[in-house]
Amino acid sequence: MGQVAGSRSGDLATRSGFVALAGRPNVGKSTLANAIVGAKVAIVSDKPQTTRRAIRGVANGPGWQLVLVDLPGVQRPRDALTERMQRRVERELADADGCLLVVNAEQGVGPGDRFIAGLLHGASVPVTIAVNKVDRADRAHTVAALAAAAELGVGDEVFPVSARTGAGVARLTDHLVSLLPAGPFYFDDLQRSDQPESVVLAELVREQVLSRTREEIPHAVEIEIESIEESHPGLHRVEAIVLVETESQKGILIGAQGRMIKAIGTGARRAIERELGSKVHLSLSVRVRRHWRADERVLDRLGIE
Repeated sequence: MGQVAGSRSGDLATRSGFVALAGRPNVGKSTLANAIVGAKVAIVSDKPQTTRRAIRGVANGPGWQLVLVDLPGVQRPRDALTERMQRRVERELADADGCLLVVNAEQGVGPGDRFIAGLLHGASVPVTIAVNKVDRADRAHTVAALAAAAELGVGDEVFPVSARTGAGVARLTDHLVSLLPAGPFYFDDLQRSDQPESVVLAELVREQVLSRTREEIPHAVEIEIESIEESHPGLHRVEAIVLVETESQKGILIGAQGRMIKAIGTGARRAIERELGSKVHLSLSVRVRRHWRADERVLDRLGIE
């Protein structure tokens, strides 16, 4: 967490740079980013549109620093929220030193992957393809997915990986590092993400919502942290708002006799305690803000660029 650090001592024997992760929703980009970094920098869910911000994960090795930009799932814009996500994708690709296109071995290469590959055809940076989730596909499906990925017409190399088990991740990381230019590190050695603490904690709460809800609820929910306070050593008090668009969604999230919001709060509190390394008292309230996904002011306040 925190902001970009100033350049290190200017040691040009080091390599550093940015690699953008592209791919359709739910191919495992967030899990792969976490695996490469070696820490949880992006929440994980089986729901599409999980990643709404371009979360930077920082991986450090001997003499190199690889900054991964985990882009929102590329899709055709539908509203102000997805339009912002798409613009962020385009900006980050323009500023990157390389691009990693992630496809799903279990599902194979489909129209969504071809649509994204078409966007990358004119990319001015080298493109690498990772065929993820090989642990969930048999050999025949994996071979077919690798061949289809190679036929997309982008990418200098194709790597079979499993972000969940770690298989193939080290070899892929070595290749991405080879793309980096010489230069000083952008972040401190111990830094793993550029996201402020409030965003990290809000995402941990949203991850619990995503794991417990279905249909329109995951897409209609955003979390805003109102306060983070260390009331005394070893105890943090966190107040958060769960934002929804309709009263019916609010009712679902609260649940019968408050059971749903209690379960979300319990799971989120445990995740936040692991993140902060202390005990946490978490207060959640559910608030209706109609059509927040189309409200530019709300998106600004939430930090969704």
